[in-house]
Amino acid sequence: MQYISTRNLRFVLNEVLDLSKIRSFEAHEAFDHDATEMTLDAAKQLADQYLFPYYREMDKNKAYFKDGEVHVLPEVGESMRQLGAGGWISAMWDYESGGQQMPSVVGNAAGLIFQAANGNMAAYSFLTTGAANLIRNFGTDELKATYLDKMSAGEWQGTMALTEPQAGSSLSDITTSYEDNGDGSYNIKGQKIYISGGDHNATENVVHLLLARKKDGPKGMKGVSLFVVPKHLPTADGLVSNHVTTAGLFGKMGQKGYVAAHLMYGEQGETKGYLVGEEFRGLNCMFQMMNEARIGTGIMAAASASAAYYASLQYAKERPQGRHPGNKDVNAPQVLIAEHADVRRMLLFQKAVVEGSVDLLLQCSLYEDLSKVSTDPEEKERAHLLTELLTPIAKSFPSEYGNESVSTGMQVLGGAGYCDDFPLEQIFRDIRVNSIYEGTTTIHGLDLLGRKMMMKGGKTVQYLMEEVQATIAPAMANETTKPLAESLTKSLGGVQQVMGHLMGLAQSEDPKVFLADATIFLDYFSLHVIGWLWLREALAAANALPTAEGEDDKNFYRSKVLTARFYFNYIFPKVSAHKRTLLATERITLGAEAELLV
Repeated sequence: MQYISTRNLRFVLNEVLDLSKIRSFEAHEAFDHDATEMTLDAAKQLADQYLFPYYREMDKNKAYFKDGEVHVLPEVGESMRQLGAGGWISAMWDYESGGQQMPSVVGNAAGLIFQAANGNMAAYSFLTTGAANLIRNFGTDELKATYLDKMSAGEWQGTMALTEPQAGSSLSDITTSYEDNGDGSYNIKGQKIYISGGDHNATENVVHLLLARKKDGPKGMKGVSLFVVPKHLPTADGLVSNHVTTAGLFGKMGQKGYVAAHLMYGEQGETKGYLVGEEFRGLNCMFQMMNEARIGTGIMAAASASAAYYASLQYAKERPQGRHPGNKDVNAPQVLIAEHADVRRMLLFQKAVVEGSVDLLLQCSLYEDLSKVSTDPEEKERAHLLTELLTPIAKSFPSEYGNESVSTGMQVLGGAGYCDDFPLEQIFRDIRVNSIYEGTTTIHGLDLLGRKMMMKGGKTVQYLMEEVQATIAPAMANETTKPLAESLTKSLGGVQQVMGHLMGLAQSEDPKVFLADATIFLDYFSLHVIGWLWLREALAAANALPTAEGEDDKNFYRSKVLTARFYFNYIFPKVSAHKRTLLATERITLGAEAELLV
């Protein structure tokens, strides 16, 4: 069964994005066109063999906690070792660190394949990548020598241990504490909850990248430091217990095979941790992993929505039901449901969400690459600021619209979609958490409107508008894309009006007034960004169509233009309602006292 379109990935990489710039730098010169093609092929082969076959089984035979041990499907460990042996966990590291210096834009394209095949299984390995990256970037040489080889080989799990019972997203309120032992180690004491990959029997060790506050130290963010806290301490005689105890697993709506653990540190003996980076700079270091994880969450969501789309599409092309309106002949054969206009509407909605999200995530990845390797200071800053601006959207749009897309896919299948004979009901449960992972959508709305839109005095938004205009200009000159370009151009004027209104509130009112509808603004702005990307895809397809060879290629490009038209006619019009809400002077939510919520 198909779960992702590698043809679409190649279209974005080769025909929409300009990878020649990134390939011109010595760091990534090995990843020419042929190497990129081979990378995608290798990822698909591995995903087909070691990930996809176990997606349903991980749900049926869920992770469980018994007699002090967390049990997961044995194939979880095998997939980690295969991904490690294939170099995928460390693919984007430099050669000196044992990596391949793979550009993020290529690595994340492969990541979309792995996550679409089985996001619950792939998450174990790529969470390990994020944890290892913190050690690689901020850890001592001793920490690197101790942990990186095992983690990159998929032999040891890595986690991000942040959340506590009394402090969800408010990390400045954590209470897990540390004390200096004077020998380079620290005693860690406290609890962490909802820790993904936090403990399981498919790996011999789990390495937690953990935030803790200095005992009797300063309150707030100032007192927080970052530590490596392994479940088992590596010694000359092998692994010994570090007294990291699993209290139990959380029963989740979905992702049944992907552990979320409640962990205790220092409850049954001393738990030792080792400082990563400077003391009291823990949150600064952790934000690196969190930003990577936010893009990763978007990838997981887009990939889940992709798997749901192709399951829906297959069903729609195989399931006969009903006849076209006007055909009253009961003896006439039923038509495939893909022939019905409303089913096509639902499939096009799914396609627009999935492929728009893929474009967004790969564009962000390319900006991230340029921000790291460009030698031009202006280009480097531009790419960094664009990455910062688009990260809240890259996390939130695939997550929120992915939820809706998978729900729509269930509707395509009708009653069958609600039954576990088909994968839609599992994907629906699995994808729901992505709008919660790495900060809820509200948090990203606050981040976008409260910080990112005003970065560098609005310079960041100016850079984005320059990118958008660089697409609009040629799209206006193309007969196929001109109506879409006109629609986007007209609405961008409304964005300026909304921003002027909100900036006025920011200067004259309490911040809670300015930020009250930040989540609405996030969706409003995101729809314009995705509109830009769909316009760009339609333009690339329209330009390629006249010279396309073979019906498959021609239909691929025609499908791109059709989906772009669908986006602007069925999804993009939401911006008008959002604009009205954002310009309104009534403060309904601010005035909704708790006693009125009855």
